[in-house]
Amino acid sequence: MAGHGTDTHPHGADRLCEAGDRVYSRAVRRGRVPRSDAEAAPCLVELALLHPDPDDMGWLVPTSPQEVMTRLLRGVYDEVTASQARMGDAVAAYEWYAGLGAGVQAPAEGMAIRVLDGLPRIHAAMDAATEACTTEVLTVQPGGIRREDELSEGLHRGLELRRRGVRMRDLYTHVARHGQGLHNYLELMGGAAEARSLDEVVERLILFDGKVAFIPANTDRTIALELRHPALVEYLVTVFERLWRLAIPLTSPLPSTGIEGITHRERSIATLLAEGHQDAAIAERLGISVRTCRAHIARLSETLGAASRTQLGVRIAQAGLDGPLRPPDLAPLTGGPAAAPAPAPAPAPAPGSPTGL
Repeated sequence: MAGHGTDTHPHGADRLCEAGDRVYSRAVRRGRVPRSDAEAAPCLVELALLHPDPDDMGWLVPTSPQEVMTRLLRGVYDEVTASQARMGDAVAAYEWYAGLGAGVQAPAEGMAIRVLDGLPRIHAAMDAATEACTTEVLTVQPGGIRREDELSEGLHRGLELRRRGVRMRDLYTHVARHGQGLHNYLELMGGAAEARSLDEVVERLILFDGKVAFIPANTDRTIALELRHPALVEYLVTVFERLWRLAIPLTSPLPSTGIEGITHRERSIATLLAEGHQDAAIAERLGISVRTCRAHIARLSETLGAASRTQLGVRIAQAGLDGPLRPPDLAPLTGGPAAAPAPAPAPAPAPGSPTGL
């Protein structure tokens, strides 16, 4: 019977099942109940709420409610006492562990690497970094043409940085050159910002004063990492500076491909095709849509006289389009050192915009 009761009536004396409540209530009112009445609630016998009548074993008499309450309170008291003992043991153990680390300073909040989960936290952290910035902001902005709303929302932050004399340098893909909003932003920012572009750039990166960096931690950029570890930040600054040296000022023309009828973007696509990349990957790296990418590939095929993708690969190699094009300011000049063209000012997208990373 004990097994049967445990399976069908899993409760304690403090919370009876419906059948047990009816039988126990009847037993308390009447003083006893036939044993057959308890067959529907074997839990009452198992919990010692009913026990056989010594004068007639065919009947069950109830344990008094006062005795049941005393038993329950004793159980609760024992549980509380055991919990207090476990709590004391835990405190003593961790006090001992804390003693082992005495003299070792824990990293302060906001130091090393901090995970920012959600746009509000990202926005707040980047606003704080923007306010604390005193010398320079470096950003890498992948993707295509910047949206007007992104540039407009960050304009007041950019103007505030300019007012404080903060320098801004920004890297874009070449596609961003075709966005009028970016050029409007450039005009409003005056000489406070420089912008350059490349065929492709790394994932989004924002650096403040060479001390704190923000990078996305997931694909939809709703989680970011705030980096303050000196070695990590220095590494990212080095990456930026090397990309900056290879980039072309936003207002300077893109170098000629050297092949009539092939644009700079088509040459970039040809290089990535030669490396074996698919259309979607090429489009993402160059900041264009897959549809636009395929249109360029079709024109490239037509220009080179290729009737298939396989033949296009051969034609790309034959035309020498399977390698990167050197920026004009890096090409050596005969008779003296090359003079890098003076970069024209260009806008920096606001580091603290609501879209965060």
